[in-house]
Amino acid sequence: MDGFLERLMRKKQNSANAAKERLKLVLIHDRTDITPGQMENMKNELLQVISKYVNIDPKTVKIDMAQDGREQRLVADIPIAASSRK
Repeated sequence: MDGFLERLMRKKQNSANAAKERLKLVLIHDRTDITPGQMENMKNELLQVISKYVNIDPKTVKIDMAQDGREQRLVADIPIAASSRK
């Protein structure tokens, strides 16, 4: 029974954290005036340029806006695929 209550409390905390993160993203997008469509276009253009120089898997790329104090940051997590050497 104790395990059930712990899991229930963890789910509530996880849901609260997820909601908090979603709200942060909404506020950041509002402050930067970047629409979701513009964000997707920017991601696609960045991937086109980066893929000219290194192998990447576009499905694993994550690009988000983050807030650091009063500054907004564009944060990109782009795993680089192993290249085959010739």
